[in-house]
Amino acid sequence: MRHVSFQRNYIIHPAGSCLVAFGDTKVICTATVSRDLPPFLRNKGKGWVTGEYSMLPGSVGGGRKRRDGAKKDGRSTEIQRLIGRSLRAAVDMEKLGEVAITIDCDVIQADGGTRTAAITGGWVALYDALRVVAEEQGTSGPEHYLLGQVAAVSVGIVKGEVICDLDYIHDSSAAVDMNVVKRDDALVEVQGTGEEGVFSRDDLNALLDSADAGIATIQKAQRDALEI
Repeated sequence: MRHVSFQRNYIIHPAGSCLVAFGDTKVICTATVSRDLPPFLRNKGKGWVTGEYSMLPGSVGGGRKRRDGAKKDGRSTEIQRLIGRSLRAAVDMEKLGEVAITIDCDVIQADGGTRTAAITGGWVALYDALRVVAEEQGTSGPEHYLLGQVAAVSVGIVKGEVICDLDYIHDSSAAVDMNVVKRDDALVEVQGTGEEGVFSRDDLNALLDSADAGIATIQKAQRDALEI
C-alpha cells in the first residue's frame, strides 16, 4: 500500500476538514453543517449526509482539467453519489436530528484511488463536524451519532498479482479493478469490474482479503489522526 496520511483542520472555516493523501493522490475534504435539508426530509426529525466531488484543474497530467460546470460529468456524479452513500452508512440520522452535513471532496492531485481517498478523508472531516454538532446539541460527542468507522480502498489484479491501493500505473493496467467500502468490519459497497477479462470466485475472495487488510491499516491511520 501507499502511505496514507491525514492533515486535519486543513481549511479553518468548515466544521471539519482534512487533506487526505494516498501516496501522490491528495484530496481536500470539508464538512459543512447546516439546517438546509432536502425537501423530502423537512420536518421529519431526521438528518442527512451528502457528498460532492470535483477534480480541480491541474489535478491530472496531460493538460488542464476543465472545471465541472453547473452539470457535472457522469464520472463525478457517480463518485459523489458513492461518497454520500458511504458516509450516510456511518451516521444514525434520527440521532442527528434535523441537521444536514455536506462533505465536499476536491481532488488537488490525482494518482489513482481518488474516490476511495475521498470517502476515507470524508469520514475524518465528518467526525470533526460531529464534534461541533455534539457541542451544539449537548450530547456526549461524535460517537453519539456514529454507527461506525468508514474507510475505503481500491484493489486489483495486475499481471496476475493482487495489488491493494492502486496508483494510476496499476489502475491503468489492471485486469480486474475493485473499490471496497467498509464500516468497521461490514461491507458498505463493493464495485468490481473485469477490465480486461473475467475473474473467478477465488480471485474475488483474494481481492476482498487484500481489501480487508488495507482498510484495517487505513482505519488505524484515521483513528491516529483523530486521536481516538
